Amino acid sequence: MRTEIGLGLQSDKPAGTYARLARAAEDAGFDVLTVFGDLMYQPPIFPLLEMAGATTRVRLGPACLNPYSMAPYEIAGQITALDLASHGRAYLGLARGTWLGAVGLPQPRPLTALAETAEVVARLLRGDRSAYTGRLHSLAADTVLRYSLARPAVPLLIGAWGEQGAALAGRIADEIKVGGSANPDMVPVIRSRLEVGAARAERSVDDIGIVLGAVTVVDADGEAARAKARTEVAMYLAVVASLDPTVVLPPGLVDSVGALVAAGRDAEAGRLIPDEVLDRFAFSGTPAQVAAQAQLLIDAGVRRVEFGTPHGLTDDRGVELLGSSVLPLLSR
Repeated sequence: MRTEIGLGLQSDKPAGTYARLARAAEDAGFDVLTVFGDLMYQPPIFPLLEMAGATTRVRLGPACLNPYSMAPYEIAGQITALDLASHGRAYLGLARGTWLGAVGLPQPRPLTALAETAEVVARLLRGDRSAYTGRLHSLAADTVLRYSLARPAVPLLIGAWGEQGAALAGRIADEIKVGGSANPDMVPVIRSRLEVGAARAERSVDDIGIVLGAVTVVDADGEAARAKARTEVAMYLAVVASLDPTVVLPPGLVDSVGALVAAGRDAEAGRLIPDEVLDRFAFSGTPAQVAAQAQLLIDAGVRRVEFGTPHGLTDDRGVELLGSSVLPLLSR
């Protein structure tokens, strides 16, 4: 199966920017456009609808919505709106969500919340009129969406690193996304974790696509690109490093980087990150360097590589280089 190449965008841009970037990405040959659902950024539905109107081929979806800040019926409404606007090109990404404590949202029973949200959304999309009663969510009999849909189902992506989240994806999802990773050694780890849930649901693990995506900075000036990527990675190193069982970090690195980031010295923190660590958690450098990193993931068996924001020293230049100088180097 051909590996898809996608772009992941932060929802921090003015109106019109998303359409321009989406047209450029589709023209360059990208397959999927993702908008992140990070706390306190624009809701991803806004840029996704703008991109849907500017494209005709690429798949589009949020990665990810969470079941705590949005009710399942609202998630169903947003994904059906995107599917209608894109004429059947939407996918739905769900994850437990990050940093929700900042807005006072507890996250009880995350696996149950994700599984039940996926079930409620699926029932609403297929027009199931039967009652549903879960531990956290429910639907009364004859609760249906009151408008026509593009499709009775959309592909489901679960965002997860851990054993239980991956097992859930193996049981119910079409894809699993490991966000913040460019590490090919994670692919067999995730595959083994998917197998637990896939076996329980009597599915083949080959039916679940593995997606890896991370910060990407590409430029003809490879050193400038890697310096910017180091600064970006410094801000989330403490989170992702603890999730990757294949990476051994230099002693004290996470604490030193974290202290500098807390003091607002992000660039200084980034300079502490060694090359081999940077390459596990970001795509960065010249087009040839970024293509070589992506090829390692393709060779490891991922279904999709996702190049995340900021893409380059500027968004437009990064997207241009990824399309013109990275995609042609990939064998997929």
